[in-house]
Amino acid sequence: MTHGESADHIDADHIDAQVFVTYLEKTRWFGGKGRPFEVTAVRRIGDVPGSVEGGPRVVDHLVELTYGDAPASPGGAAEKEVYQVPLALYAEPESRLDHAFIGWWEEPGAGWVHAYDALHDREAMACWLRSFVAAAQEPVRSHGLTFSRLPGHDLDAEGVASLFTGEQSNSSVAFGEDSIMKVFRKVTAGPNPDVTVHEALTRAGSEHVAALYGWLTWTDPDGEEYHLAMLQQFLRTATDGWDLALSSVRNLFSEADLHAHEVGGDFAAESARLGESLREVHEALRDHFPAERRGADHTRELAAGMRARLDAALEVVPELAQHADALRAAYDAVAALDGVDVQQVHGDLHLGQTLRTALGWKIVDFEGEPAKPLADRLLPDSPWRDVAGMLRSFDYAPRVVERQSADLSPDDDEVATQLAYRAEEWAHRNRNHFLTAYAGGEPTPEQQVLLAAYVADKAVYETVYETRNRPGWVSIPLEAVARIGAS
Repeated sequence: MTHGESADHIDADHIDAQVFVTYLEKTRWFGGKGRPFEVTAVRRIGDVPGSVEGGPRVVDHLVELTYGDAPASPGGAAEKEVYQVPLALYAEPESRLDHAFIGWWEEPGAGWVHAYDALHDREAMACWLRSFVAAAQEPVRSHGLTFSRLPGHDLDAEGVASLFTGEQSNSSVAFGEDSIMKVFRKVTAGPNPDVTVHEALTRAGSEHVAALYGWLTWTDPDGEEYHLAMLQQFLRTATDGWDLALSSVRNLFSEADLHAHEVGGDFAAESARLGESLREVHEALRDHFPAERRGADHTRELAAGMRARLDAALEVVPELAQHADALRAAYDAVAALDGVDVQQVHGDLHLGQTLRTALGWKIVDFEGEPAKPLADRLLPDSPWRDVAGMLRSFDYAPRVVERQSADLSPDDDEVATQLAYRAEEWAHRNRNHFLTAYAGGEPTPEQQVLLAAYVADKAVYETVYETRNRPGWVSIPLEAVARIGAS
C-alpha cells in the first residue's frame, strides 16, 4: 500500500495512530496480541452510503501494522498486516457507545468528532444495510467501495442490527432475523474464498450453505480488489454442530449401562448426514472451480510439507519424538502415490464450522485456515484434508467431555477407565458413520493413504496449538498420535 491520495483513498494523517494501537489491543479479533507493533499507515477508503440526517458519518479505514519481533524477509520487507476498522463519527459523544470508543480528533472541514467502532452502532450499521438494499438493481459505489448483490432475495430494510459477541477473527452483525453480515477484519488483496465459494454454491442452488445475498469490495488505486464484507441468509434456528456433538456425548456418559447405539442422543445418523452433505459440497465445488489430477511430483511435495511441519512440531512438543517414525511412514506412503486429485476445498473444516437446521446440515466459513496467507488458502487441495479435519473433530468432542467428567471424580481410576472407553466408543462410531457416508462405502487404497496422512498431519498441528494455548488439552492430540503409531 502506498502513501498519497486518490479518488479512492486518503491517508488519514489527521488521526493519531496511537488510538488504533490502543483499540486493537483490546479487541477479540486482533491477531497480534502480545506482539510489539506500530501502526505505519491509516487509509480512509470511503464513506459508506445510506447516511440519514441526524445519524453518524460512517467511514471505512484500513489500518496497516508493522511488527517489531519478526526479522525482515530476504527482500528486506518487514512483517505487515492490514486490518479493517469502520468508524462511526459523531459531533457529540454517544455514551451508549462508550465501550466502542476509539478516539476524538478534528476532521478537516468538519470540526471535532468522536469516533466509535461502527459495528457496535445500530445507526451506523443501518447505513450498510441501506447500501445493500439499494444494490438490488445495480452495484452501489462510493469512491472505491462497491456494494454488490445476488438476485433472488428481497432484504428486510428495517432489520435492526445486532453485533455477535462470540466471534474472534472477524465480526458479524445480524439484521433482524433476515440476514447476517460478516465483516472481515484482517484483509488482503485478492478474492476471499468465503465470498467466492458461497457465491458459486448459492448460484448453483446448494442446500448445504447459507445463501449469499451480497458482498462489499474496495478497489485500490492500483486496481487491486479487497473483499471487506459479505451478507448472508441468517439461519436463526440453527444449532452449532460442535454443541450438538457435546450434548450427544454427555447423554451417552449419563447412561452408564447403555452403548452408544442404544442411547436416545445417538449422533451417528447426524454424522452420516453430515458426511453426505460434505460429499455434495465437494462435488459442487468440483463443478465450479478448477480441479485436476496432479502427479508424483505433487505427492512428494505434499509429503515433504507434512514432514517439515512434523520437524517444526518436534521443537515445540518433544513428546512427539517417540511417534515420529510412524508419522513419517504415513507421509512416505503419500510420497509413493503416483498422483492426487485436487480441487477447491473448505480448508479448515471441523464440527464448529457446521450448523444443523430443520432442513439439514449447513457448512460455514469457507475462508480457510486463518493463519495461512490468502494465496495459500486459494490453492486447490485434496478433499481428504476436509474429511480428516472432521474425523479429528469427532475424536475431540468425546475427549473434551471425558476430561470435564473426570474432573468430578479425579481420584477414581475405575471411573476414568470407563469414561475413556465410552469416549472411544462414541468417537469410533461417529467417525465410521461420517466416513462411510462421505465415501459411499469403503475408501479406496489411495484414499486411505491420503486420509491417514492428513489425519496425522492435523493431529501434529493440534499438539502444537494445544501446547501453546491450552497445555492441559495436549494429551488429546498426543493420544491420537499414539493411536496412529500403533496402527
